Amino acid sequence: MAINDLFKQPLRVINTGLVSFKTNIENSGAQAIQISWKPPADVKKEAMKVLDIHKDKIDEANRKVLDIILNGKPFLTGMDKALDVIPGMRKDLILHSGPPIGWDRMCGPTRGAIIGALIYEGFAGTVEEAEKVASSGKIDFAPCHEHASVGPMAGIISASMPVFIIKNEAFGNSAFCTMNEGLGKVLRYGAYGPDVIEKLRWMEKTMYPVLKNAITKLGKIDLKNIISQALHMGDEVHNRNRAATSLLYRTIAPAIVETCDNKDDTIKVLNFINGNDHSFLNLSMPAAKACLDAARNISFSSIVVVMARNGTDFGVQLAGTGDKWFVGKSPVPDALFFPGFTKDDANPDIGDSAITETLGLGGFAIAAAPAIAQFVGGTAQDAIQYTMDMYEITAGESNVFQIPSLNFRGTPTGIDVRKVIEKNITPFIDTGVAHKNPGVGQVGAGVLSAPMEPFTKAYEGLAEEIENHN
Repeated sequence: MAINDLFKQPLRVINTGLVSFKTNIENSGAQAIQISWKPPADVKKEAMKVLDIHKDKIDEANRKVLDIILNGKPFLTGMDKALDVIPGMRKDLILHSGPPIGWDRMCGPTRGAIIGALIYEGFAGTVEEAEKVASSGKIDFAPCHEHASVGPMAGIISASMPVFIIKNEAFGNSAFCTMNEGLGKVLRYGAYGPDVIEKLRWMEKTMYPVLKNAITKLGKIDLKNIISQALHMGDEVHNRNRAATSLLYRTIAPAIVETCDNKDDTIKVLNFINGNDHSFLNLSMPAAKACLDAARNISFSSIVVVMARNGTDFGVQLAGTGDKWFVGKSPVPDALFFPGFTKDDANPDIGDSAITETLGLGGFAIAAAPAIAQFVGGTAQDAIQYTMDMYEITAGESNVFQIPSLNFRGTPTGIDVRKVIEKNITPFIDTGVAHKNPGVGQVGAGVLSAPMEPFTKAYEGLAEEIENHN
């Protein structure tokens, strides 16, 4: 087209800047298309050069990691006490969610949950005694993730707590998680009152043996199959587990009835599961953990195998950087709050439950669960857009977990830290919200985009690892 003819054509603008630019152009009578684009996140140029030089090796490693993740086969195979099955567990060790942290930096919900665990374990009789024990150095603290485990919210696991045993039958590794206590004032949200401890003891003395016997009767339960079905029924198995819990109930209820001789216990356990839509969360999390842990320690890989928060810090681990944590400040979620509470009451994001997003579930699959978007003040179209954005930062798509509203497209899977930096898009997470003070509990539910800082550090950390490897 000749230059003179070009200027005779109607003005059509592609805008990559602020949306207000597009609005002003349209108000002037011209056509404009808004392109969602941001410049790459800021990282060291030396790191960019290293990862560019080794691009082919990184791509090859990522294909291997993605293959391992997608072919994981997580089964619920049994239950036992944490002390007897979790690697490295001791009576004087308490596991928590997120990256490593000491008592002095722990947030209110984590402190509250540890206080409750110390009372539950008999290390203390009162809150004051528990605080003294916790700060005395007599108790060690470690991330659940460093012991093949995961914990929602505060994530506390102590020696006497019963845990689910999930085995990845494709690769032989296992993962562990406690039972879900339900909503309200519960240990995982930092509550520690007598009613919280009483429920924990009932779960240990009654619910645990009932479930253990039922699982033994069944032999094993295919968690990947349940998750796949639940996605077709409106769950994303992080903040919404209603369908998955129902499927679990249908699977395990007959075995409970058959193996439990005490009618009252049978009724109470079945009613507890039926009345707690989040029962399956404590299975979806270790199922994801088992799939992702199998892909650890693959040199050169830039794929994320852990995202976790302790209410103070947000931590990331990569398949190609061993057990190293890359940490940034944990943000406060955007949320809808229970009556009487506001964002000023909210603790920064907390919990190991972002392991679901790391596998391609939760916020990554929120297009399958539009009710979640509505719950936190969004729309079904918002849910679809959140998931579409996550395809931009992942290495592949699930071969099993599918989203009906996207024509059964596989969920975005395998967060590639290179793409996070290049696209300047961080993972989208849906989450519960705990009160910032210990002892209060849950105050709402919401969503957030992960902070960029841990991903920037992970990107640069991978470059350093590759440099040292060579």
